[in-house]
Amino acid sequence: MYKKIAIAIIHGMGDQKEEDFAKETIEKIRNEFAKKLEYLVEDPASQLVIQPILWATVFNDREEELFKILVQDNELNYQGLRRFLITYLGDAIAYQPVETARQNYERVHKKIGEHLNILSVIAGDLAPLCVISHSLGSVIASNYFYDLQFKQNEVTSIVNESSPLERGDTLTLFYTMGTTLPLWSLRYYNFSRPINIPSRSLQNYHPGLNGEWINFYNKNDVLGFPLRPVDENYHAAVNEDREVKVGNILTSWNPLSHSSYLTDEHVIDRIVDGLVLTWKQINNK
Repeated sequence: MYKKIAIAIIHGMGDQKEEDFAKETIEKIRNEFAKKLEYLVEDPASQLVIQPILWATVFNDREEELFKILVQDNELNYQGLRRFLITYLGDAIAYQPVETARQNYERVHKKIGEHLNILSVIAGDLAPLCVISHSLGSVIASNYFYDLQFKQNEVTSIVNESSPLERGDTLTLFYTMGTTLPLWSLRYYNFSRPINIPSRSLQNYHPGLNGEWINFYNKNDVLGFPLRPVDENYHAAVNEDREVKVGNILTSWNPLSHSSYLTDEHVIDRIVDGLVLTWKQINNK
């Protein structure tokens, strides 16, 4: 029996109400993966266990309430733009850690933990973990695994403590796109401790398995940045800042390109290359 790969897809800022936000992404990953392994294994797509992680529901109700009482009830102008600002900026502001119980930071991380538990159950608790994250989702993913790697005694989001996957021990691949992580560095005087990709514990379960951290950015995306220039430690941790041109004829040349990474064929193709290499390594192919 072949060993499978677990994949978590974490969305970015904005009004995300349905778990099918990653439907097209998942379909493209499965199809491309199948093409590249069709001569090695029957039904290659079954070797990937993919779980979209919808965290925006933590904030949706409160953002809708604010929109109603502040914008609709007061008949403010530019309501569409104001809704956009509330949902986009609201996500970033709401996620900020605060010194109170049941803070949103922990509530979002609880969502991540619940979905990693699903991956662990389906793919197996030793499955190499690939995380694909967009925009603020990259910040959330980085924070989540930072806490697992450097603040183990403070983490309360793990469902099954005995699962290496849920503990982040099998974290192998990290793909960030349109990331705002460099902006978050402004919150700290010294922003020089990136997460370890792959996890330092990975060799305990998959000796010789290599991992990678690839960061995708578009020069026209004002919310997406390279990561390696942030700090010498990020330069060492991130394998590549890959410039891509995402979007269509209407969006690729302007900031609207920010929403196009998850379905871009060049981004998908590079991610699948990493998945194929990982699958071959763990299955000795």
